[in-house]
Amino acid sequence: MKIVLASNNAGKLAELQTLFAPLDMTLVRQSELNIPEAAEPFKTFVENALAKARHAAQLSGLPALADDAGLCVDAFGGQPGVDTAYYATHFGYPKGDDTNVTALLEQMQGITNRRAAMVSTLVAVRSADDPEPLIAVGRVVVQITPERRGTNGFGFDPVMFLPEFGKTFAELPPEVKNANSHRGRAAQAMLVLMRERWMEGAGA
Repeated sequence: MKIVLASNNAGKLAELQTLFAPLDMTLVRQSELNIPEAAEPFKTFVENALAKARHAAQLSGLPALADDAGLCVDAFGGQPGVDTAYYATHFGYPKGDDTNVTALLEQMQGITNRRAAMVSTLVAVRSADDPEPLIAVGRVVVQITPERRGTNGFGFDPVMFLPEFGKTFAELPPEVKNANSHRGRAAQAMLVLMRERWMEGAGA
């Protein structure tokens, strides 16, 4: 099955392609089909993910999968949340993974409560008008480290410390990260939903 990924993030595509391999799915980035990015005007992950999935499905005519993910910092009242990708721009930096990490570390200076959650909301639709979108949420509670650690992964991985492993996401092998990350947990839940709702009738 070919499914459009409503994202142009290469790291996200590679991660999700691995996670969805058990279903023999081919994820295609929307940019490869000349689909522009959808507007994300909402304040919740699920609303933005649904808007992105419907947009990609409408313009491609294919099923679509969207991921809206972000960092919710306790000390910041759950922010930056849906604005995570643009976090650095609020502090005079250009948009980017590395500048996001720099801005976060600067804003966390002197703050003792370093608890945060990485949240991933996956939404899948069979068509733009699908009345029953599949929704799966993955959430991981982390501690924000005072400096970068590790070189794997992308995004905030170098400063997302998992107490159960004693390492940041960026210090973990990809297969361990994928099994335990917010996106990995959401993908595992989505695989179950797809098997139950989309593939049972197809004999899969």
